[in-house]
Amino acid sequence: MEYTHLGRSGLKVSRLALGTMNFGPETEEPAAHSIMDSAHDYGINFFDTANAYGGSLGKGATEQILGNWFASGGGRRERTVLATKLYGDMGAWPNESKLSALNIRRALDASLARLQTEYIDIYQFHHVDRDTPWDEIWQAMETAVAQGKILYAGSSNFAGWHIATAQAEARRRNFTGLVSEQSIYNLLTRDIELEVIPAAVGNGLGIIPWSPLHGGLLGGVLRKERDGKRRLEGRAAERLATHRDAIEQYEDFAAELGHEPGDLGLAWLLHQPAVTAPIIGPRTQGQLDAAVRALDVTLDTDALARLDEIFPGRKTAPEDYAW
Repeated sequence: MEYTHLGRSGLKVSRLALGTMNFGPETEEPAAHSIMDSAHDYGINFFDTANAYGGSLGKGATEQILGNWFASGGGRRERTVLATKLYGDMGAWPNESKLSALNIRRALDASLARLQTEYIDIYQFHHVDRDTPWDEIWQAMETAVAQGKILYAGSSNFAGWHIATAQAEARRRNFTGLVSEQSIYNLLTRDIELEVIPAAVGNGLGIIPWSPLHGGLLGGVLRKERDGKRRLEGRAAERLATHRDAIEQYEDFAAELGHEPGDLGLAWLLHQPAVTAPIIGPRTQGQLDAAVRALDVTLDTDALARLDEIFPGRKTAPEDYAW
């Protein structure tokens, strides 16, 4: 396993992050525990979750699964760089969502209890809160750091100017601010190349892509469709119809290179200089095993250029749309 620093921080994380959103609603707890043990066996030390994850089991259920795993001992917590998030509604009353100082305090304590840990390595804002000033947000986070409850702060789904503003306000307070940004990023969805990646790089944040295979569209969906192993419906089927020609070229190119499509999609992200670690979200042990294969895929300049032809990216703004 390769490790790299998370943004400008001294924290070292694995080049793949284990996403846990499926733990609970899709993967029962014993199987989730086994997958997490296997992730450690592979050298994956970076685990990502959120207080709102849990699906049909209820919000917070996924954090509880991780907490039970940590509580089983064996150095599991000590070997894990733990990232969780807050923002979404956790109840029906006011102040049970977003980034007010009150909700940061309450949500953090609730996550710590569910996760059965004394601290969270990276506490992430799941979305930008346009109604709460950064002075309030950073004061609450500074308090949490001083209490030893969190070590670093991260963002998710921020625009470039949100990152720039957050960092400017943090610097004004002599506070570290953000060290990472989670955004949707894959060969099909490259909008963050416009401004989010430049803002992240300019402010020392590592990029943590979520949905690296775009909900499975980059994971060999056409072959699975032909083999009768997968049938898409709703929005996923519409997206496939829109991008079918490109995805067909992509799967043919993966076969030409001798790689599985999913391995190629993850490997492309690992070759992007701003990317710290794509988030993989396995439901099964087999999916975890498959994702790890991407670490061994090397793409030369010709292969990267061919992927850019199939899935054109974005230039940095404003050159993307102006001189």
